[in-house]
Amino acid sequence: MARRKDRPGPLEPRSEAILRAIIEEYVATAQPVGSQTLVLKYGLGVSPATVRNVMAELELAGYLGHPHTSAGRLPTDRGYRLYVESIADAVTLAPVEQLMIRHQFGQVEFASDQWFRLAASTLATATHAAGIATAAKPPACRVRRVDLVAGSGRLANLVLVLAEGPIKQMLVTLDRTYTQEELDDLAHAVNRRLVGRSAEGVEHILGEIRDGTDPAQIVVRQSVERIAAQMRAFDASTVEAIFSEGLLNVMEAPEFARSEKLRRVFAVLQDSGYLGALVPDLARGGGVRVFIGSENPPEEMHDVSLILAPYGRPGRAVGVVGVLGPTRMAYPHAISTVRYVSGLMNELVDHLYT
Repeated sequence: MARRKDRPGPLEPRSEAILRAIIEEYVATAQPVGSQTLVLKYGLGVSPATVRNVMAELELAGYLGHPHTSAGRLPTDRGYRLYVESIADAVTLAPVEQLMIRHQFGQVEFASDQWFRLAASTLATATHAAGIATAAKPPACRVRRVDLVAGSGRLANLVLVLAEGPIKQMLVTLDRTYTQEELDDLAHAVNRRLVGRSAEGVEHILGEIRDGTDPAQIVVRQSVERIAAQMRAFDASTVEAIFSEGLLNVMEAPEFARSEKLRRVFAVLQDSGYLGALVPDLARGGGVRVFIGSENPPEEMHDVSLILAPYGRPGRAVGVVGVLGPTRMAYPHAISTVRYVSGLMNELVDHLYT
């Protein structure tokens, strides 16, 4: 996991042990933690008075907060950051969990949507948070197949299947009603010119198709125009599709008793702008990255943490998998799970793009 340049710390061992105990107790109970609880449950070897003094020092340093209605303390974003970077033990996903996850992936074919949905679902189940996966996206898409399907009246559905998996549908206006056999012939003419081409190649072909009055040629040209526009739009986006599962896991957390708060969080994610801005940096850095609370620039995201890892191969296709949950998260296990699933997704990209 990449380290932040501004990471806090270090602490002396006693303060570190107490901060670790507070965080792990708070993650387990969602209740502010008092000194008596720490002494009784965590074998710190010091008196409650000493623990209270250390807790006060940690609060002054910005690692703990002090709710007005409780004598206990709870971790701040800064405290979680220190825990993730310097205190928590790195863990490897248990072999039985690895086997179960790999078995789930083995049950589906190498079909893009199935894998991405499964990645999100698997992460949600394993971490009891919300799982996230974006579709692997290459820097430049290519045409796999084009179909024209008869619609109502003088309309036809233009279906563009990209080599990378996504399917785009558009409407084409016809000069008359065509039979499906006629549309198949026109689609064959389009495929003959476009299959395997990038957006730049499609636009080059478009330049070779002259304007004219021949109805069939007009349909072909209109189809190629629509295809070129769709491909340019696809290439311009960093994230094509976001798959998420496990929203109920997060809604059950006490922090999100007010569900409208969580809806705003997922609105930010589904807009794809925030994740899209993160993808290039994640792809360059590799490994697992943790974004805790206010480290997420959108204000709507200040109550949640994101644990993300890229998968794929830069220059071929890159996507992101991860989990979203309250800042009160079991970070070591979530990090190891995201790391393992991203490795499995690398295998998917190797299969699709070799």
